[in-house]
Amino acid sequence: MRVVIITGSDVYEHQRVDLLWEYFNSIGVETEVYSTDFDHRNKEIRNNLKSEYHYIKSRPYKKNISVQRIISHITFSNDVYKAIKNKQVDLLWVLVPPNSLVKSFVRYKRNNPNIKIVFDVIDMWPESMPIRKYKKLPLISTWANIRNKWIDNSDFIITECDLYQSILKQYVKKEKMRTVYLARDILPYRSNPTLPNDKIALCYLGSINNIIDIETITCIISELKRVKPVELHIIGDGENKETLINKAKCAGAIVIYHGCVYDTDEKQRIYDSCHYGLNIMKPEVFVGLTMKSMDYFEAGLPIINNIVGDTWDFVDKYNIGINYTEETLASSLLDQSARSRTRAFFESMLSKDKFFHDIGEVIEQVFQES
Repeated sequence: MRVVIITGSDVYEHQRVDLLWEYFNSIGVETEVYSTDFDHRNKEIRNNLKSEYHYIKSRPYKKNISVQRIISHITFSNDVYKAIKNKQVDLLWVLVPPNSLVKSFVRYKRNNPNIKIVFDVIDMWPESMPIRKYKKLPLISTWANIRNKWIDNSDFIITECDLYQSILKQYVKKEKMRTVYLARDILPYRSNPTLPNDKIALCYLGSINNIIDIETITCIISELKRVKPVELHIIGDGENKETLINKAKCAGAIVIYHGCVYDTDEKQRIYDSCHYGLNIMKPEVFVGLTMKSMDYFEAGLPIINNIVGDTWDFVDKYNIGINYTEETLASSLLDQSARSRTRAFFESMLSKDKFFHDIGEVIEQVFQES
């Protein structure tokens, strides 16, 4: 069997494509990857290219919400189509977004009806945009329709979380979709909690950007401060860093800013000094499982969460944190046995072994229906 994996974003390459590449190679399948040479986060040409992957030269863009970005995505879709159109392929595994890849490779399948296509919906764009007013623009709604109109012409659809299926079920039958979560290697767990008894210590990890809900974070601090003093550890950076720090202080927290921390052991030491990780985003953000929550779970750190869908359900079902509502948190504080439950959840649900098992079942289902 010959497999080609296509991704139009370097973000997904690290979190999804590398595992897919490893899985297919582990079962002896000839596999090629086509990706972009553009760094989406830093908005620059990449310099961390893998020798075994093929990279398509992509048009740069400066803003996430822009005509230039859409033109870049359409151009990438056309160019990667041309790059593989004469290849002998049994399975195309296409990560979405960009939505333009859906239309391009439905056309590819029509020209090559024996090829199997799996669309792997790793994000819902524009639904995940944090600014409601932009979602109503004709250009943005048209962009969503490119995915919705064509996606059912694939052989199977993978979603990164169950939440995405709440939209896609309008266009695709449930039995044609399956959630496969992001995953990681299970590394040795080196946790030695040193939790303060005289205060409640919180951690915020990740980009401090326009999708985090700083107002809700300050409400959480104010509520917890009724019980004990609050300490907020911040790992990360972003355009709203000073706003978060200042508002957290005004709400009564002692703020310890660590900056960007990349060393795993150093991050674990910070997690081990905290009672909870904050998984708080604005309500209009459409995401079921955040990367920061995976980091917290891996570290065995229970979360205070307001993300609906998958993460909300995980917190309820496995008792690995607190789902925040307008009610006070004081009566909801967990005992710290939640740390072992949180790590156990990560190992059982978000491990590479679980990912490989799920992908294997998907492949079996796709080819059984031949």
